[in-house]
Parts: sequence; structure tokens; C-alpha cells
Amino acid sequence: VARRLSLRKHPECCSMAGGKAIEHLAETGSREQLVFPLPMNQYRNCSFSFSGLLNLVNNAIAQKEKEEGVQEGEILSCVKDVAAAVQHAVAVHIIQRTYRAMLFCTKNSILPSKNATLVVSGGVASNQYIRKGLQNLADANDFALLCPPPRLCTDNGVMIAWNGIERLRAGLGVLQSPDGIRYEPK
Repeated sequence: VARRLSLRKHPECCSMAGGKAIEHLAETGSREQLVFPLPMNQYRNCSFSFSGLLNLVNNAIAQKEKEEGVQEGEILSCVKDVAAAVQHAVAVHIIQRTYRAMLFCTKNSILPSKNATLVVSGGVASNQYIRKGLQNLADANDFALLCPPPRLCTDNGVMIAWNGIERLRAGLGVLQSPDGIRYEPK
């Protein structure tokens, strides 16, 4: 969304990563100006998907560009409102799906009945709006919320790679030779 909104060209956001730029602009935007339906609302499961939301956002941006007579790649006058609406839709989707997972785990005794903890990490955990929503969810359901400091909330791919390096160094769970492993690339 940040790329589609050309936030690198926005004077307040030119040095920010996309997610941080969305969060920054959303602080002073009005999420009520655009309302995006929640993704996958018809499915009563715990899965996340943002592709449908992305299509809706792209269409809304194109419509706003047309209304304002703005070319793609230029900054919309309502960019803060778009950022606020997108951030809110993403947060509600994450919170809704996380709540379903919490209910499932509690109902099926997967988590302890006392002192259950919700851990949130990765890039999404650096967003204070989402973090606050998850904190409210955890509080309302007697869960503790555990999040690393925002400076440590980086892309999960980096964390997974780092874990692989540490496991390789320690010789834990790492195959020394791929001989005998059968695989098929897709």
C-alpha cells in the first residue's frame, strides 16, 4: 500500500519503511473517510489473508486519483485518510483472527487455563496501533501480551535465517548432507 501511495515521495515519509510510513500518516488521518470490508469475513477460521483487502485498497486509490485528477505516483490529498483506513482494517482483521485462535486454543485446552500468553513478533508487532488493539484483546481475555521492543520487531524472514545460523553453529537439527533427501521443486 505504501508503494502504491508513493509514500517515498511524501515529505514526512521519504526516509521511512512502508509500514512505518502508513502508521505515521494514519495518526493524523480519519479512518472513517474510507471503510474497507474485512477480509475473509465469510470464513469462520483463524487464517489471515490480505490479498482481497489489497485489491480493494488499490481500487479505492485509483478511484481517488481519478476524482482528484492525480496521476499514479503522485500524492493524494487524502493519503492520511487512506493510511488510517488501511491500518484499521488490517488491525481489525488481525485482532479478529487472533481472537478466534485464542478461543479455539482455550476451548480445546491447548493453552493453560491460567497465565496464557499471546506472543506477537515480527514487523507487524512494531505497529503501535495494532499492538494496542492486541493488548486490549489480551486484557479482555485474561491473556498476557508479550511483544519485543519495536526496534527488535523486524521481518520474520530475518529471524528465521538467524535461527538457522544459530542452529547450524550448534549442530542442532541441521542435516550435514542432503544425500538421500528426495524433493521436488514447484
